Amino acid sequence: MRLTTKGRFAVTAMIDLAMRQDKGPVTLSAISQRQEISLSYLEQLFGKLRRHEIVESVRGPGGGYTLARRAEDVTVADIIIAVDEPLDATQCGGKENCHSPGHEHGSRCMTHDLWATLNAKMVEYLDSVSLKDLVDQQRQKNAEHNVVLVPRPHVAA
Repeated sequence: MRLTTKGRFAVTAMIDLAMRQDKGPVTLSAISQRQEISLSYLEQLFGKLRRHEIVESVRGPGGGYTLARRAEDVTVADIIIAVDEPLDATQCGGKENCHSPGHEHGSRCMTHDLWATLNAKMVEYLDSVSLKDLVDQQRQKNAEHNVVLVPRPHVAA
């Protein structure tokens, strides 16, 4: 079970957008350059995010994208679900036919409940993390990296 590129890129792009939108709409080409994500891929992702009313597009000169909701009202789960990212650790996609995926009435594997519980915990966790939380973490990291240490001259005793 892995979060695929689609979900990772969508969350990364949304952090980038949320960090910069206070200066006006953010262009996908700018996000593409900063995050090294294909522009055409971002266009696909942001089309889905717009349909889920997570972002809004602004047309014309100075256009781009802004958040449609406050960053604290957007969760990581919202973003991942919007871009159709499956969050499923089961082998059967939740269909309970683990041993016979080609058959509708196949039997469950012995660990099905374990993986189904993990699915619920993943969604619960991702739903508890807001876009604002991720922006705040990123700003904190940036602030720590921008600290300049000035060496103090030794004073002879």
